[in-house]
Amino acid sequence: MPKIVRISIDAMGGDHGPSVTIPGAASALERHPDAMFVIYGQEQAVMPILNKHPKLKERTTFHHCDVMVQMDDKPSAALRKGRWKSSMWRSIEAVKKDEADVCISAGNTGALMAMATFCLRTMASIDRPAIAGLWPTIRGESVVLDVGASIGADAQRLIDIAVMGSAMARIVFDIRSPSVGLLNVGVEEIKGVEEVKAAGKLMRENPVPGLTYAGFVEGDDIGKGTVDVVVTEGFSGNIALKTAEGTAKQIGEYLKAAMSRSIMSKIGYIFARRAFAALKEKMDPRRANGGVFLGLNGIVIKSHGGADALGFAAAIDMGYDMVLHDLQSKIAETLTAYHRKPAVAAALADEPAASGES
Repeated sequence: MPKIVRISIDAMGGDHGPSVTIPGAASALERHPDAMFVIYGQEQAVMPILNKHPKLKERTTFHHCDVMVQMDDKPSAALRKGRWKSSMWRSIEAVKKDEADVCISAGNTGALMAMATFCLRTMASIDRPAIAGLWPTIRGESVVLDVGASIGADAQRLIDIAVMGSAMARIVFDIRSPSVGLLNVGVEEIKGVEEVKAAGKLMRENPVPGLTYAGFVEGDDIGKGTVDVVVTEGFSGNIALKTAEGTAKQIGEYLKAAMSRSIMSKIGYIFARRAFAALKEKMDPRRANGGVFLGLNGIVIKSHGGADALGFAAAIDMGYDMVLHDLQSKIAETLTAYHRKPAVAAALADEPAASGES
């Protein structure tokens, strides 16, 4: 019998709250009619919109919550005021209590990470979660992580990130052994900080089950789609993500200005509008919306705070796939197998804490 995926929704999260999250859930239900929803939010804000989507309402259990986490709340303050009572906390807690299989929220990223980590805890051998996102590339898409969960990473964390990212790639891309690259300042083995070089050496000498280590990759390799999974720590990963988003908007504005510059350019646009429509769709961030919090004892998906209903539905789609294809088991099995290797355990035990650039 097919698995019924139970999806927990923080309806109050994001810049637009229920006006986006509820229609987004209704849209996702059209693609996944077997899904069940558990929605948390303020009744007076949620129910008038939910009532407009009878099919979704029929597949939904709703829970009123008095408290909502604001987008500008500090994580510590959000945890203090929102624990137990907020729509964000309760949607995460539903996963812990096995009342849902995945939590989706467009809320405050720092608060969501703090609450998810506090509520669900991390998997064995994982000290901090990582955020993984899908990145449009020339070849299609790549998984990139960590894109902002935490700053800094030693060799063990980079390898753990690689394992988690490859598990996600196997599900999303249906690849048996995804190619994985470590983001670095060059492809030569002598370049980079010590942690990255140490992780690369370990992965070369001790192959990780379920992935193909492709060596170091540089920033331009992300857009090229050189590898299926790009691994980095959260500081550089978040900068790369924001730079790419800004560049996409910049190119869009350049094209818009160029197409309206003269009569001839406007005529040219008419003949090329299908090509421009295809380009716009390819660069549309809504279609790749959703960052997965990897390394927790449960699946949490972070939707972009400014996403519209289409973007929020894409985040739900991602969560649905992660549950359906058993992301958690794939990560746990690979982590256990790799850390049990004697050579890996010995090397990680001897790894120096300090680092510096060569």
